[in-house]
Amino acid sequence: MNKTVPGPEDAIKDIKDGMTLMLGGFGLCGIPENCITALVKKGVKGLTCISNNAGVDDFGIGLMLKQRQVKKMISSYVGENAEFERQLLSGELEVELIPQGTLATRCLASGYGMPAIFTPAGVGTEVAEGKEVRNFNGKEYLLEYAFDADFAIVKAWKGDTHGNLIYKETARNFNPMMAMGGKITIAEVEHLVPAGELDPDHIHTPGIYVHRIFQGKNYEKRIEQRTVRKK
Repeated sequence: MNKTVPGPEDAIKDIKDGMTLMLGGFGLCGIPENCITALVKKGVKGLTCISNNAGVDDFGIGLMLKQRQVKKMISSYVGENAEFERQLLSGELEVELIPQGTLATRCLASGYGMPAIFTPAGVGTEVAEGKEVRNFNGKEYLLEYAFDADFAIVKAWKGDTHGNLIYKETARNFNPMMAMGGKITIAEVEHLVPAGELDPDHIHTPGIYVHRIFQGKNYEKRIEQRTVRKK
């Protein structure tokens, strides 16, 4: 089954106001740059965005925050975005900060069809307020629900027309687990090849999880904090 679409505008055409999106990437690495640009251009509003981080002021999800398109952020780290901080402190943006492992496992639970998980992370902290805590073998665990995302938007290095994906190095972070978790998964790739060209042993996300795929372009691949050795 050919799952290709012409470009990001076609891929995100039915994303509407108020929807919940998973967005892959870690920092600025492996983020779906083309789809984010298309969402900014479309101007869709009231979004709940599930992402490890919120980008920076002028790149990634930061562009959506700047346009006031995001109603709520569910993340584990948001320290590089001044506009995010401003909106949070002013009450313009709803924020749910959760441990990174919990974020990842809730994404996995969505993909595995599990309604919830029990985790020790957050027990006894503000994270646990209002949530069920259960004791297993003398240790307390916090009940966390799987995410319910309308769309998962991921970025891969290479993919084929059937939606099979291969991620490269650090970009193999939240992308694989989020690709499994959306009701509809959109993948943008640097290299799109015919079905059958990818080595099955190298595929990270099987095409069964992917509904739309296109070849992206003009990737910036920015680095948040460049650290080099002193001469």
